[in-house]
Amino acid sequence: MLRKLLVVISLFIALGISAQIERVEPSFWWIGMKNTRLQLLIHGTEICNRKVIINYPGVKILKTNRACSPNYLFVTLDINPKVTKAGSFKILLTEPEKSNLTVSYELKNRQADSWKRTGFSSNDVVYLLMPDRFANGNPANDNVDSQPEKANRSIDYGRHGGDIKGIKDHLDYIKELGATTIWTTPVQENNFNKYTYHGYAISDFYKIDPRFGSNAEYVDFVSASHQKGLKIIMDMVSNHAGIWAWWMNDLPFEDWIHQWPAYTQTNHKAITTKDTHAAAIDKKRMTDGWFDTSMPDMNQQNEYFLTYFIQNSIWWVEYANLDGIRMDTYPYNDRNAMAKWAKAIMDEYPRFNIVGETWLSTPQDIAFWQKDAVNPLKYNSYLPSVMDFTTERAMETCFNEHGKAWEDKGMNRLYNSIANDYVYPNTNNLLIFAENHDTQRFNHLINGNLAKFKMAMSFLMTTRGIPQIYYGSEIGMRGEKDKGDGDIRRDFPGGWAGDSINAFTAAGRTREQNEYFSFLSKLLNWRKNKTVIHTGLLTHYVPENDVYVYFRYNDREKIMVIINNNETDQTLKTERFAESIESKTTGTDVMTGRTYDLKNELTLPKETTLILELK
Repeated sequence: MLRKLLVVISLFIALGISAQIERVEPSFWWIGMKNTRLQLLIHGTEICNRKVIINYPGVKILKTNRACSPNYLFVTLDINPKVTKAGSFKILLTEPEKSNLTVSYELKNRQADSWKRTGFSSNDVVYLLMPDRFANGNPANDNVDSQPEKANRSIDYGRHGGDIKGIKDHLDYIKELGATTIWTTPVQENNFNKYTYHGYAISDFYKIDPRFGSNAEYVDFVSASHQKGLKIIMDMVSNHAGIWAWWMNDLPFEDWIHQWPAYTQTNHKAITTKDTHAAAIDKKRMTDGWFDTSMPDMNQQNEYFLTYFIQNSIWWVEYANLDGIRMDTYPYNDRNAMAKWAKAIMDEYPRFNIVGETWLSTPQDIAFWQKDAVNPLKYNSYLPSVMDFTTERAMETCFNEHGKAWEDKGMNRLYNSIANDYVYPNTNNLLIFAENHDTQRFNHLINGNLAKFKMAMSFLMTTRGIPQIYYGSEIGMRGEKDKGDGDIRRDFPGGWAGDSINAFTAAGRTREQNEYFSFLSKLLNWRKNKTVIHTGLLTHYVPENDVYVYFRYNDREKIMVIINNNETDQTLKTERFAESIESKTTGTDVMTGRTYDLKNELTLPKETTLILELK
């Protein structure tokens, strides 16, 4: 083994148990789940021939399966909610002429109405942050004996020391900004010797990385966030694990991971997964190839792994009281297995939400992965939300160019992206964004132009979908992906003792940083209570002279949004929009409070957005 592993936290081991049992996963479970079956993975030395005995009212052993490795047993239980009571019971492993092994296992009561939890939605604004780069709340956990990589803030790809406490310490900052939901990149253990700060090479799916904190600290962080009205999305990874994952030196089955005669990397060609003309080898390389030499590709077609991962996801939702899941590299997985995964979670939590990373080229390719999408393959992913990379790509360039109505430039890029909404089953449940932890920093793309930032954020916060912003964008942070991922994942200023600037406070921010923050905070806090923006209908007009106009409306309210992407002032004849303006005569700009007459024409200064509440 790479290291001797103890049974994960929260598993209660009887005194005097043989050291042959190393772990049981999941470490505990709950009574009253819709799916009453539970698969236990038991790992220990030479246990495969042991008989498993459980004598606890309501708990029945349905089957016990050996693995290829002699050191595993997979035990499937049925937990009768009408009979089973919360408490601990003994799992006895027996074998003739050998000492018995005994493990104490706990079943808990579910939280009241846990299944009714409401996930994130278009009511929310998501704040994406990388825990290692946000704030260092506890310097004492920067270096941990059990983890080979130590903190080194001088290198951009190293660990910098940010942690869960650092996020918790600044919840008021996120709330003041106006975000309502926090999405953190993965916080589970990444036990590799380098590049672990990003969290996407998980080595223990049931354990928070100790350099971020503990399982208990994570649960406390979620609870503290809820107390402040903030939701939490956990980033999960089903496609790959870390090369030092605890099972890598003793795989349960040879096909627990995808194995090749020689290292074979994915071709990253996601379109092959639904291409009816694609060669079989290309499809296989896409889904079965490794993401990186340090990230073995997991095999979701292995029924034991799939059940393991489904249970792991549900375990975190129930244990930490999560509000959502963001699933990494969604099309890289086996699509049928992931449909089972998504359906299992949504069956357990019907009001929950899951967004998949669908980094694809066209709306049609992205829409394929959303629940109930119409497609000739008759595939249903059961995945409620997908990431709108098409609109993100439009935003990358549209504010730095101008185009006539027939050109796919400037505001036409935004119009064309929204015009393809007919392919999506649910446009309100699209995650929309101008940047994230894998893209160019938006403020780099616009060269720190505050006017362009305001236009972009005004669009993001008033169009359909669930807007997501990336930490630091609200203070004008920049970064160039061409310099490496570390540059687009810089430390948030003020998150470390001794930082020359503390951007968490108005007094600590520069004048320019306060201009960014004040604008975005006002916009986000206005959006919070605007049902018309959350779920209202949308009508938009073909951009003319690079001016984009659209309306959000419902039975009670109407909003008119005008984006002038020109370097000169523009005057609009309002009669063109009569079908949307109807009997309204004035509009009040939500950012300035100024009222505009809608009877004849409107004049907009250059590079300006008006968000008008019509009256």
